[in-house]
Amino acid sequence: MVGARQVVCQMLAWTGETLPVALWPIRPKISPLQTYPHCNNSCSNSVAQILIISLYKASACLVECQPRIALNEPRCFPPCSFGPAYSPKLVHDLPSLLDIDMTTLAAPPISSSFHSIFRPSLFAGQTIIITGGGSGIGRSLAHELAALGANLALFGRKIEKLQVVQQELAQANSKISIHVCDIREEETVTQAVAAVLAEHGRIDGLVNNAGGQFPAPLKDISRKGWDAVVNTNLTGGFLMARACLVQWMEKNGGAIVNVTADFIGSMPGMGHSGAARAGMQSFTETAALEWAQYGVRVNAIAPGYVASSGMDAYPEAMLPVLKAAVKGVPLQRMANEAEISSAIVFLLSPAASFITGTCLRVDGGRPQMRAGWFAAPAGKSAAVAPFDGFSAGSQPRILDL
Repeated sequence: MVGARQVVCQMLAWTGETLPVALWPIRPKISPLQTYPHCNNSCSNSVAQILIISLYKASACLVECQPRIALNEPRCFPPCSFGPAYSPKLVHDLPSLLDIDMTTLAAPPISSSFHSIFRPSLFAGQTIIITGGGSGIGRSLAHELAALGANLALFGRKIEKLQVVQQELAQANSKISIHVCDIREEETVTQAVAAVLAEHGRIDGLVNNAGGQFPAPLKDISRKGWDAVVNTNLTGGFLMARACLVQWMEKNGGAIVNVTADFIGSMPGMGHSGAARAGMQSFTETAALEWAQYGVRVNAIAPGYVASSGMDAYPEAMLPVLKAAVKGVPLQRMANEAEISSAIVFLLSPAASFITGTCLRVDGGRPQMRAGWFAAPAGKSAAVAPFDGFSAGSQPRILDL
């Protein structure tokens, strides 16, 4: 028998309706096989096949049948693999047939600042650590994961930024803890991860998002400057991942996503960061192999040019470089923060359960550019339009100069 969820989803696809999350667990009380005499297609499947359920308001759930055919007589939808029939009486009796209290189906409160393409309860009951969670991509990711039901542990060096994000998510149906942590310090990392376990009781995912660099040619980078960038973009990620593995994931599994950068073809002008990002990619591949035995997936994501608040750390002298960079992107624009956080969410999700040791590029095709090839203006189609899922996001101030 076709599953009730699959059938209802197919029907919703025909009508353009949406399914309330609260209705996913329901099951019909009547016999799973029942023939309806009025059905011209000899349908004989679950009553769920004749139901189209819509949540019109959080405070009132209404049920109706809306096939896209004339309703002058009871009849079936056009022939299909499921063959759902239309029955006014059964639709009217929906609450009793499904044994549900229609007054209890209000949508759960979620973060309204992020409109994710993923279902709201995807990470319900899970705890995910985000380093660099106080700004930029980390902040956007925090809003999206909270909207999807995750409990969060936000790491950063400045408590003020973390407190702002925590307050922004105060209305979310999630537990948000903040942890001041310099990920370059081994003992500090060990203690911070232990604190997460003490407060949340579990760690299902880690996003190594913290990073930073400064523009400089290699000959002008001091040893101190080199160490600062490499320790943040490479060593810190290793320390965080190892601590999460040893303290929790070794026995319980989990998913790790390392945020790198567009280092393919090197990073002239930021050689310290390019070396660290390439090292993180190698670490990702090695950890994916070594830690698979523990049920841990390890992947990386390589953002291209992102219009993120991190750009405001660059001097104004970088503005011409940043604006010219778009010309080298086939899609002729920068990414926004939501387009990066959504890709991270995919790698954390069950949909990526057979993906490990890989790097997902989100760069508009930048590495494909070749000498002598000039990108034409990108087409104006929905397929390449920016995904503006994060309503609380904003463009870096430096790009407004």
